[in-house]
Amino acid sequence: MQGAFDEAGERGLTEFLPGDEGELRDIVAAAAGERQPLEVIGAGSKRALGRPLQLPHSLVLSRFSGIVAYEPSELVLTAKAATPLALLEAALGENNQMLAFEPPAWGRLLDGADSGGAGGGQTVGGILACNLSGPRRFKAGAARDHFLGFRAVSGRGEVFKAGGKVVKNVTGYDLCKLMAGSYGTLAVLSEVTVKVLPRPEKTRTVLIFGPDAERAVAAMTAALAAPHEVSGAAYLPAGLARRSAVSYVAAGGTSVVALRLEGPAPSVLARASALRGELAEFGAGEELHGRNSAVFWREIADAAPFAIDGKRALWRVSLPPALAPALLRQVTAGSDVEYLLDWGGGLAWLAVAGAADGGAGAIRAALAGRGHATLIRAPAALRLAVAVFEPPAPGLAALTARVKAGFDPYGVLNPGRMYPPQG
Repeated sequence: MQGAFDEAGERGLTEFLPGDEGELRDIVAAAAGERQPLEVIGAGSKRALGRPLQLPHSLVLSRFSGIVAYEPSELVLTAKAATPLALLEAALGENNQMLAFEPPAWGRLLDGADSGGAGGGQTVGGILACNLSGPRRFKAGAARDHFLGFRAVSGRGEVFKAGGKVVKNVTGYDLCKLMAGSYGTLAVLSEVTVKVLPRPEKTRTVLIFGPDAERAVAAMTAALAAPHEVSGAAYLPAGLARRSAVSYVAAGGTSVVALRLEGPAPSVLARASALRGELAEFGAGEELHGRNSAVFWREIADAAPFAIDGKRALWRVSLPPALAPALLRQVTAGSDVEYLLDWGGGLAWLAVAGAADGGAGAIRAALAGRGHATLIRAPAALRLAVAVFEPPAPGLAALTARVKAGFDPYGVLNPGRMYPPQG
């Protein structure tokens, strides 16, 4: 495919749509040979994540769609990387199974960003490449922990594979964890294998009304330390609680702590009753049953309360739960900031208005290196001006650069998506 990029430019073409792995390999090899960078796109639903790219060529993987193999009894599924997540979840639903890391859907959240269009259904490869996980993450693990194997094309234009199609696979280096969270900067995924799990028989959510952030973190910490196997722990201040589609949450008119319990019906009912009794000192309680629980935790996973005001810079901050109240006090003092807590206080969503830097300086000063702040939603100009991802320490930055050079020595795959290009 020598000269393919010159020919594409002459014909006014900027989009390459490979139909199989061989074509994908040839396109990336040509890009490497001609030093032509590519924006790697699945369905385009995450183009607003990370630093914005303005590249002359895009590599669209929409033809890499479909479930390759699914063995419900083995709890393993293999699919082409651009398979719509909805298609995969429908197949799992027919067998009463799920992706336990609860992948979020941020389409509504990102549509307001200056991204050149963030819409479109997300793909399983995109979820894994960005390592996105929902409220169950602290109990079930992150997306990378369910990523068993893959096939891919490196920035050298070489096809390679890693992992396998069994849950217990420890052969060689765990490249799945390296690819998860790399945002398509190391290799182009063509096929992925994931671990799946049975859906819980029953779900209940215990609500505690009225605590402030400090009391909320104390309540969530107590719940997670108790032997009740809580699988979701979130806190919404009153203003965000009123935006919920669940009437019990919205009509309360106050802040709310939500604690999810899942499993066999008798066990869930007993644990919910015990948990309410043990946490009575933190405030009045209520319970959400199955349908309302599903709606509520979908809202938390998707950060739905923040979709209303797309003009606010939106940050996703991971930190030790005990530090969350102090972080909130510091970043909200004298500033227009909306927030909610997930993962028992280990994840803070911060929506900032009126700050020229989107709140980057204040948030990272409050963290003081004790957590990671990622800018999820902001106009393209702001995502170029501030560090979207937590700036790595010098040693880690050097290691990251060496890994990038090993997989993509010519910098053709999503250059600048995570950090400014070097040189």
